[in-house]
Amino acid sequence: MPRLSALTRFVLLYAALYAAFGVSSPFLPAFLSSRGLGSEEVGLVLASSTAIRLLAGPLAGRLADRHRSWSRVLAVCALAAAACALLFLPAQGFVILLPVALAQASALAPLAPISDALALSASASPATEPGAKPFQYGWVRGVGSAAFVAGSILAGEVARPLGLAVTLWLNAVLLGMASLCALPLPNIVERPSDAAQERKSGVLTLLRIPVYRRLMLAAALVLGSHAMHDSFAMISWNAAGIDTGTASLLWSESVAAEVVMFFVVGPILIERLGPGRAAALAAAIGILRWAVLALSTRILALSLVEPLHGFTFALFHLACMRVIVESVPKRLAATAQALYGTFAAGAAVALLTLVSGWLYANFGVGGFWAMASLCALALPVALSLGRSS
Repeated sequence: MPRLSALTRFVLLYAALYAAFGVSSPFLPAFLSSRGLGSEEVGLVLASSTAIRLLAGPLAGRLADRHRSWSRVLAVCALAAAACALLFLPAQGFVILLPVALAQASALAPLAPISDALALSASASPATEPGAKPFQYGWVRGVGSAAFVAGSILAGEVARPLGLAVTLWLNAVLLGMASLCALPLPNIVERPSDAAQERKSGVLTLLRIPVYRRLMLAAALVLGSHAMHDSFAMISWNAAGIDTGTASLLWSESVAAEVVMFFVVGPILIERLGPGRAAALAAAIGILRWAVLALSTRILALSLVEPLHGFTFALFHLACMRVIVESVPKRLAATAQALYGTFAAGAAVALLTLVSGWLYANFGVGGFWAMASLCALALPVALSLGRSS
């Protein structure tokens, strides 16, 4: 049996992993509600899960970096998350469901960051395996985005006749598959200078890198600016008389644009513009996108700006990945990804989601001007990502 190429192995991993996210995350709140939790208890479980990810992600990333066991940590965490998904099935009530949710959130937190660290290393160092062909990180990440959508659609169709519990069965199976896919992945290739360095505290070492500090700030501003859209776009569109079917199509436009950007347009723009100017372009388009949402809820306007998600998220993410590859020591790759994914993106989105609630309650869609302002603040910081110092 011929050995699978590195690209094929990463495609299988990202397909299983993001499909697992897709079959579960949209339906978990409804599942919790069906198991006896009130609205406030559901909110507390989800908020607590988000909070614990901020600790678990960097800790697992640092563990993987310290022991040089990226694929093994990834496999173990995926398997643990699969087991936790099955623990949801017999659970009833807040006292039981909360610790299960916290355990799974802890296991899920490092999956995407460590996967990204491994994929970025393999795409940047294709010659580490005999006969290996180069590939773009955006290709495998695009597979992940498409798999998330496919998983969500599949779970929705299957849950209709079989109930919400089936989404957790699917989640467990797909995470188990992801665990198997993680084991044969090529390890991160370290530079000789990295191996010779003293293994200092990962977080402190990263924060001493000027461009990494700027990346964290830019990511918090640009990715955080999506919080109001993710929380209140559907609500504002329905309030404007847009039916659910049309709103879903508008949302699908943004996901389709994300996939196209990851697969085709993004890698070209990164090569031609460099990460700094590409990130600045994403921030500038973010200003335009949120300004239009602040001014109009007409279907034509929305249909023209929703595809800009390909720039404001996917292109910006690709630029950040390039900066991390070029500026962060390989020995800290997983830690850097975890901090980027949890603190720069996750914590910023969580905080700005709370702010967005106040903005929407007081200003309606006018609150999107605040999101546009965040992208404006990010512009000079994003542009500076092209400098290593």
